[in-house]
Amino acid sequence: MNQDSAGVSFFHPGTKLYRFTILIFVASLSFGSYFAYDIVGAISPTINQSVTDVRDILSAYFSTIHTAYDVPFAITQDLEGIRSILGTLYSMYHVAAIVIVLFGGILIDKLGTRRSSILFSILVLVGAAVVWLAESMPVYMAGRFIFGAGSEPLIVAQSAIIARWFKNKEIALAFGITLTVSRLGTMFAFNTGELISNTFGSFRYALFAAVVACLISVVGNLIYIIMDRRGEKEANLEDDVSSDKIVLSDIKKLKPGFWYVTLLCMTFYSAIFPFTALSTDFFVEKWHIAKFAETGGSFLAQVFNNFLHMFSTAGGVTSIVIFASMIFAPFAGHLVDKIGKRASLMILGSLIMIPCHALLGLTRINPIIPMVFLGAAFVLVPAAMWPSVPLVVQKERVGTAFGLMTAIQNIGLAVFPFLNGKLRDITNSYTSSMLMFALLGVAGLVFSVLMKKDDQKSGYVLEKP
Repeated sequence: MNQDSAGVSFFHPGTKLYRFTILIFVASLSFGSYFAYDIVGAISPTINQSVTDVRDILSAYFSTIHTAYDVPFAITQDLEGIRSILGTLYSMYHVAAIVIVLFGGILIDKLGTRRSSILFSILVLVGAAVVWLAESMPVYMAGRFIFGAGSEPLIVAQSAIIARWFKNKEIALAFGITLTVSRLGTMFAFNTGELISNTFGSFRYALFAAVVACLISVVGNLIYIIMDRRGEKEANLEDDVSSDKIVLSDIKKLKPGFWYVTLLCMTFYSAIFPFTALSTDFFVEKWHIAKFAETGGSFLAQVFNNFLHMFSTAGGVTSIVIFASMIFAPFAGHLVDKIGKRASLMILGSLIMIPCHALLGLTRINPIIPMVFLGAAFVLVPAAMWPSVPLVVQKERVGTAFGLMTAIQNIGLAVFPFLNGKLRDITNSYTSSMLMFALLGVAGLVFSVLMKKDDQKSGYVLEKP
């Protein structure tokens, strides 16, 4: 009897062990969506090559028929603009995110985090499966739209779950662990996508791997639901509500400082994620970096070898930015809490980003060097930017501010992947795209300087520890 009581006490929902056990499964909710989001960019060299091979074969075949029988061969036009199409796949995700984020918080409030999280997880899984099985471009687009409609609100629900379990406890650590697990999905996508395609003979197997990753997240979600139901009453949890719900009447009351932070958010992320979406193909094309590390042995051994040689593969070089975020983001957050200087750090991060994109676009310098510095910018700016919102917005409007900031961020992330692919197809190089990203860095620098000037009028609130 005493042993049973001790066992129950040891794993009681109020204990740290229970909290961090449930955190493992909560963190897994976004692992699959991050993997599926970036797998399209990770395998873009293989998709491009596959389309090029098909186009060349069809062109030669129909050219012969055209010469002999005067038959046109315009059928190959359907295969043109593949990079524009890849960019549009990313854009469709964010179009869905813009739509859903406007009422996603309200839906989470109505359904609660358990039901809403499983609903969004299933949408993510269905969207990834549609992309995997699609045989036409409209179906691909529909799959990415469904995927985006589930993925973004799932992250909002995940944040609400963490706040519910870790409020006034280890909340900063919990968010840091969750971000690391999520970024692992991106790391696996960029470092295994081409390897999966090559090993199994088709990029569709990489898309299937994304479905499996999303299924893992659904299983993690189900385990979280079981543990949350058990712990809800025993741990005296507050009602599970969303923190990112937009209240339209609050928007006109937001101060200039918030708009500067938001515009910096949009321009900064628009210069990072649309770039990484097609940078694997960029590194293969311009520097002829290997798609994956050549080695023998089992598939798992090859995956491990790919990670060991991360800096010598195109996908690995792309993932440097994400790897930096995974490792250093928690330390950067602690540094910001300790020293303040949020506006100054946002200026520094924006300033670093500009020459990184310019060097990649205009020179043949080893891309690892600017990618490392771009990773530093990706650590500094978000670490200072997101905690600045509660400091420039009144407490009762923080939810609206975060929701609106996310929506505007997704507008940029819907527009610039498409422009990136379009510019590449029009100019047959990535130089114009890289200059576009450098100009976004310049815009971000302007907004961060304006934000610091506004902060000066408010008594340097952002600069204080």
